[in-house]
Amino acid sequence: MNSISKEGSMRGAFFGALVADALCLGSHYEYDALKIHGAYGGRPIEKFMSPGELMGGQTHGIGWGERNYHPGKKAGGTTDYGDYNILVLEHLAATAESPRPFSVAELIPHWMNRLENNWGSWICTMTKETYAQVKQGFPVAQLGGISNAMAIRHVAAHAYYETEEELVEVARKSMFTHKDAHALGGGEFFARITCRVINGATPAVAIQDVATQMGGFFETKTAQAIAKVTEEADPNSALSKEEFSDDLALTSMARLWDVGRSEPIKVGKASPTEGTLPGALYFILKYADQEEALKKALQGNTMVGGDNASRGIAIGMVLGAYKGVEAIPKAWRETLDQWDYCDELLSKLPLLKR
Repeated sequence: MNSISKEGSMRGAFFGALVADALCLGSHYEYDALKIHGAYGGRPIEKFMSPGELMGGQTHGIGWGERNYHPGKKAGGTTDYGDYNILVLEHLAATAESPRPFSVAELIPHWMNRLENNWGSWICTMTKETYAQVKQGFPVAQLGGISNAMAIRHVAAHAYYETEEELVEVARKSMFTHKDAHALGGGEFFARITCRVINGATPAVAIQDVATQMGGFFETKTAQAIAKVTEEADPNSALSKEEFSDDLALTSMARLWDVGRSEPIKVGKASPTEGTLPGALYFILKYADQEEALKKALQGNTMVGGDNASRGIAIGMVLGAYKGVEAIPKAWRETLDQWDYCDELLSKLPLLKR
């Protein structure tokens, strides 16, 4: 059972996710783990970095080319995944005096304002498509595009809504830019797990129970992640002997995606839920019961690269809930740009305010 207080668990979930995201800012969309390893001196990352820092200022997003994907950001800032979670936090804090069901229609004006005036991060294809749909007057129920990329944005809701089903609703609605069943299901999957961890379950038990409940794709991907963690931990396995075992573990859990560009995308490290979900589970399950679990899991995830920020939100949310906000290294708490700002907003949410 999880012995962390619910307040510490809720704050841990939010800030674990945000710190995980900020830690990925420097290497987000860099698919070469060897390049990241070399740039960071052959050691796990210890501090927040600006986009492409120590790597020439750019990262290699296969299929999108080398560029600075977050031109308005500096060390301690967040990627678009973190930005979305702060956006939802701001919205929830603004409605906290009169709690209500989550409304995409109420969120959209704030979302539009942020996109138009103060974003600074990568704007994903689905965000661009949905923005155009809003401008054209599409009904809320018809917004979004078909993308299988997992984009968890609801973390703050764990301090606003008490029931698992309410949290699932927010997880799905806050991904209003996406219509794909796997992407939306990925948000639901981690919402259910995090809710159960906050309420005392261990990650291993919560993950297995939710996988069984949701079945199908989610049960299959969970079994795949569990098997990969077991394989990597076996000293007799070939995988365990690899210097970059985490990197190989993730790329082996999904197909190569030949999109007709210079090289195929390793989907195990990319945005699609088929790789992001088991990849996040791999780091959660590998480190959950180790000393400094949260720190080690977030470092390991960052060093693999690819869409490490998407995985990071899920990893940080679950392990942050499990270990509590105090498990976040002091240096990271002090150098995250918007820690104090977000902490003040979190304190307004119903389950923390009381």
